[in-house]
Amino acid sequence: MPAVDARPTPFTFDLDTTALLVIDMQRDFLLPGGFGESLGNDVARLRRTIGPLGELLDAWRATTMPIIHTREGHKPDLSDCPPAKLKRGPMIGQEGRFGRILIQGEYGHDIIDELQPRDGEIVIDKPGKGAFYATGMSEKLEELNVRRLVVTGVTTEVCVHTTVREANDRGYECLVLADCVGSYFPEFQQVGLQMIAAQGGIFGWVADSPAVIKEIQR
Repeated sequence: MPAVDARPTPFTFDLDTTALLVIDMQRDFLLPGGFGESLGNDVARLRRTIGPLGELLDAWRATTMPIIHTREGHKPDLSDCPPAKLKRGPMIGQEGRFGRILIQGEYGHDIIDELQPRDGEIVIDKPGKGAFYATGMSEKLEELNVRRLVVTGVTTEVCVHTTVREANDRGYECLVLADCVGSYFPEFQQVGLQMIAAQGGIFGWVADSPAVIKEIQR
């Protein structure tokens, strides 16, 4: 069984029960001039993940292990957007540079060109931060017999962390790749990763993508 050099201990996995999860690599969050930048964020801090994640996807696609992409967003009428979320994010649904912000079907809602899903890869739309809330994620993982998740995407302290915590509560083992997850805030990136692997791996494991690529190319 492959074993990745990770914190706090090596992460073991097999090809039959492991999936790659790519969280919210969307234009609204990553493109210059998009929603993320309009909030005063430096999107370069997220875009640094594109290169490593692209290399990981290339290696992963040569295996039989599934790939699952997620996108955060809402129906055009915002009927699936909780009032509290809309109150704290009044720009949701408003016109932005890439269409209505975080609205399904808009250009900005979709995944960036560099990491576009390929035929056969799963795309799950989610209205919340976590990938399990109000989605078919649990059912899809059961259907695929997945027990371990290699987790990538943005942002580390929000959608990545929420999803890893949800997965942990459901019994999944998660490996988060430090170079393939990103935050607009350097301090959140550092502490968010520390929290995952703390206390013997309270939420999961942390490693870098080259260690995973090395194992899956054996």
